[in-house]
Amino acid sequence: MSESSRHQRLRTKRDIFSIFSQGLLGGLGRRWWLTPAMGLAATSLAPAQDALRASMAGDATAEAHEIQFQSMAYTVKDGDFILQVTPSLEVDWNDNVILNKTDPQSDFILTPLISLNAMYPVSTRNLLTLSIDGGYNDYLDHDDLSRWYLGSGSELSFDLYIKDFVINFHDQFHYTQDSAQEAAVANTGTYGTYGNTAGLSGTWDLEDIVLTLGYDHKNTDSTSAQFNNMDGSSEMALARAGLKLHPTLTAGVEGSASFATYEQAQLNDYQSYSGGVYGDWQPGSFFTVDPRIGYTIFDSSQTSTLIKAQNLATWYADLTIKHQATDFLSYSLSAGREIRPGTQSEFLADSYVRPSLNWTFIKDVTLGTSLFYEHGSEYGGLQSSDAETSYDWYGGSLSVSYSPTKRIKLSLNYRLTLRSSNVASREYTQNMVGLQISYTPQASL
Repeated sequence: MSESSRHQRLRTKRDIFSIFSQGLLGGLGRRWWLTPAMGLAATSLAPAQDALRASMAGDATAEAHEIQFQSMAYTVKDGDFILQVTPSLEVDWNDNVILNKTDPQSDFILTPLISLNAMYPVSTRNLLTLSIDGGYNDYLDHDDLSRWYLGSGSELSFDLYIKDFVINFHDQFHYTQDSAQEAAVANTGTYGTYGNTAGLSGTWDLEDIVLTLGYDHKNTDSTSAQFNNMDGSSEMALARAGLKLHPTLTAGVEGSASFATYEQAQLNDYQSYSGGVYGDWQPGSFFTVDPRIGYTIFDSSQTSTLIKAQNLATWYADLTIKHQATDFLSYSLSAGREIRPGTQSEFLADSYVRPSLNWTFIKDVTLGTSLFYEHGSEYGGLQSSDAETSYDWYGGSLSVSYSPTKRIKLSLNYRLTLRSSNVASREYTQNMVGLQISYTPQASL
């Protein structure tokens, strides 16, 4: 296989993974001190634009799988099957667990965690992967906030190659509760969701043109009765067509549709459609620029007994830059505008900026820093004199990690989250500091 064909195959696999991912947004990071800056996707029902946000996170997910399979440390190896088990323990202190401005309440949180990563190449081209990141958040004083934890990166995925076609089957799941991860939430510590997204996607590789179709079904259930208005399901479809204009540049068009249904008659069911253009520029092996811009239309049905249905048509955009400058320094920047369902309103439009930097300035010592800012406007909420119409959500995180041995890693972490609003009672400041110790097997492929 030629070098250009090899790179095209890698891009095909990346397009497959771009159909699904949650945050990852971030959920790209699995730990609480990274999630705001890494842009964890809102855990509300997914609109059409969620499929487009998933495609941005999916490229990074595919690259991570490719690298992980080549150098993954393992605990158990049986033939081609490998399993990595990484236990860890966190102790955190949170000075405002209920996100309240006038009566902040602090608590210590003890979190034992275990990460399971398994991979099995069914053939030279077909890969089965399983990732589970789970544990328990034990609040020492506020026991009502204690919950089991299942990270947003947990998933089961299988790639099936048939000549020029690639079919991906996937099931992603999470069970998390952290109110400070959702910009639109205040005055509670019980915001969280259980989510399960299952579906498949197919990509047809025509060398210079790659065509992709995907479908997902998502179920969402809240972790508390306070937010059961969000319980429901959605059907999502995505289509993409990319043209390789240059070995370093791919551009194309994308469109998506979603049909969401709520179990409670508090928020209106809706249909949404998005369409736009995207690009992927890779001037070097360690530098990528991914722009995207388009238009979104929301069409609500009058199923709520509290909120009048309305429609919304507006634009979205995102620019993501990633650069591995040296072996010791990497940074990224994501900025844009998105539209998504609100937690207690019809829609939420937000503009965001999220820079981050990782620097290994001393051997075995890594400094991670990140910032986040989001300005949001709510549409179609409950009509009252104290209803929130806009907010600003911002802050940052700092993490210092040290590996005294190849198997043990110590991390000291700090996160600051601030929220201002046109409703003063929905403003808050939260500080969170923690210490984590994790153990990773030394053997690697």
